[in-house]
Amino acid sequence: MAKLPKGGLSRFVAWVNGEEVVDDLKHGHHQKKKTKAKHLPHLTMEQRLLGYRILGVLICSIFVLILLATVSKLPTFGSPNNPASNEVVERYIESGIEETGAINLVAGMILDYRAFDTFGESNVLFLAVISVVMLLKRDRNNFDEDDEKILNEDMDLDDEDDNIILKRFTMIIFPLITLYGVYVILNGHLSPGGGFSGGAIIGAGLILFDTAFGQSAVRKFFNFKRFTYISVGCLLTYCACKSYSFFTGANHLENIIPKGIPGNILSGGLILPLNICVGLIVACTMYGFYALFTRGEI
Repeated sequence: MAKLPKGGLSRFVAWVNGEEVVDDLKHGHHQKKKTKAKHLPHLTMEQRLLGYRILGVLICSIFVLILLATVSKLPTFGSPNNPASNEVVERYIESGIEETGAINLVAGMILDYRAFDTFGESNVLFLAVISVVMLLKRDRNNFDEDDEKILNEDMDLDDEDDNIILKRFTMIIFPLITLYGVYVILNGHLSPGGGFSGGAIIGAGLILFDTAFGQSAVRKFFNFKRFTYISVGCLLTYCACKSYSFFTGANHLENIIPKGIPGNILSGGLILPLNICVGLIVACTMYGFYALFTRGEI
């Protein structure tokens, strides 16, 4: 057993890698150290714990009061004088099609007026699945030979499982699910839908395919390497499409490509490619969660 560094960060990394975190060792025995409190040494442990609890309650109470004071200064919900109920909505409805080129006003809002907010949401999804990869992905540090043998036996049983009804049904329905997901993504600026809902449909199709044919069949066209390339590539593309506004004074997120004729498939400027990026990220995230929680690998 190797001795680990004392730093908190190194201990966290060792825990993520599946290594056993140990205290300082000397001649194979745990070294007991008596530490003296640096602050308020005259207080007992029970008194210090009570003080910490009281201090925690006070800090939380102050924080809650600050939030309540902030909320009390906000415009009343539903009030006609609320900017969200007049100026903002009026701008979206009256000028949304002209300024964004999207018939679907919701797509115009989240991918044009609030494009950076949607970019942040996409990053949250990516960071969430990467965190799950760090904790659950199988490697030599958190998976021994016995676990690998059991997993391989389970995968062999899944491959040999001759569930004709499920496999035949999946062979018919999987292309339709994927096609419908692509349709929802590509028509997100024209009709209800978009990247989030279309990506969820495609991700559900991948999960169904994995359930019917096993993860080895999915890896033939979608593995961890492609998952990484697609997710990172879509995020970088999204960032590149909207980062130019910082160099133009950030007055407005103008489209760098023509808006086209509203109602046509090639309209809405950057909304269509951004919908594609968001849809791919959502699909990868959904299937990534499923694969990691079931077998620890994509």
